Amino acid sequence: MTELGIGSRVNHPVYGEGVVCAVRFKTYKISFTGKGVVEIDKSFDKLEIIEEVNEDGNIQITDVREMLTDILYKWADVSEVIQMGDRWNKGKMILKPYNDDLAPKEIPIETFFHKIVMLRDRLRVLEQKINAHKGLTEEEKIEMQQYITRTYGSLTTFNVLFKYKEDYFVGQKGE
Repeated sequence: MTELGIGSRVNHPVYGEGVVCAVRFKTYKISFTGKGVVEIDKSFDKLEIIEEVNEDGNIQITDVREMLTDILYKWADVSEVIQMGDRWNKGKMILKPYNDDLAPKEIPIETFFHKIVMLRDRLRVLEQKINAHKGLTEEEKIEMQQYITRTYGSLTTFNVLFKYKEDYFVGQKGE
């Protein structure tokens, strides 16, 4: 079997799909969804390679974090639990047209908040896919990243709905 790098996706006959998160002299440490990190001997021949990553060993923890996050979003259908501010619970958002002859539209704030959070999650996945894309140049990645950052900036209006400041949308600083 070839030497797997950190980030390689594998399938184990007992543990299922996993991601190599550490490479040791004789073993791989593999993170399996729902099973945790398991150390597997490199000579184990029933490990099926789904996606091979061959790195030179100079991988950063941020790269590992991005890869694992991308895999979790893609394969485990896992998303962060983001809480809405308590003052908005059971509230309504009312869209009232200028023309009084037209009926206003009422939307539960929870529904609207859920859609905002889904939008943010999808932007994050898009960001990760852009960063990991092998066909884009660094300049193209930066240009696309700037559009996403500006989109986050446009969405800062909705930060008032979030319970915790660390969940806020953040645009480009200093603009």
